[in-house]
Amino acid sequence: MLNIKVLGPGCAKCYSLERAAAAALEALLQEKPDLEVALEHIEDILEIEKYPVLFTPALVINDKVVCSGRVPKKDEILAWYREVVQ
Repeated sequence: MLNIKVLGPGCAKCYSLERAAAAALEALLQEKPDLEVALEHIEDILEIEKYPVLFTPALVINDKVVCSGRVPKKDEILAWYREVVQ
């Protein structure tokens, strides 16, 4: 199971990260079509505060913050996904 969360209040960078995360997820599902995944965008500040992030947008994979304060490239996100689902 791969649980992906994009943390951010709804700014342009947050939506950009969400699109990149979804694109990387599509690529991963090409390789592993039976993988169970969940992708959600959390905009609630109280929910975001539960994670150790100082800046948004942030990307959380299986409850681990892997990136904060920037929008990584699709390939970088795909590499993080692959590390988790080896």
